[in-house]
Amino acid sequence: MYHNILIPLENSIADSTILEHVCRLAHSIGGYLHLLHVASGWVARNYDQLNLTESEEMKNDLMYLKSVARTLQKSGLQCSYELAMGEPSNEIVRVAKEREVDLIAMSTHGHRFLGDFIYGNTVDRVRHLVGVPVLLLKATSKGKDEKGYPIWMGN
Repeated sequence: MYHNILIPLENSIADSTILEHVCRLAHSIGGYLHLLHVASGWVARNYDQLNLTESEEMKNDLMYLKSVARTLQKSGLQCSYELAMGEPSNEIVRVAKEREVDLIAMSTHGHRFLGDFIYGNTVDRVRHLVGVPVLLLKATSKGKDEKGYPIWMGN
């Protein structure tokens, strides 16, 4: 069914929502997870054209991806990670096609009209541009269990 799952991450508390569900799914089906974060700041959007060096934000995002991947691997899941740069919806679609994913799992913020207009609507663009199922979960603010661990870690 779903063996190759793409998870776009924001490097925010919203990631816990999608990771909690997708980790359970991947454990039950033996799925492979591909973590993706799209750096979309000025440096990231102009990185190649202007031959720039990585920004602190990009370095932090890469460290975050590595940390999440290590945690998932320690829990027995197979995964890889990638830091992309540019327009998030375009990069998610590109990586989904290149990695030949079976499912894209994303969290949403539940913005309505004005919020979508101001913040863009990455989810809407992605679901219209890919030919694979897209699992969408509204982000919650819970994020951590009673011990202070991220919920998706299964502690």
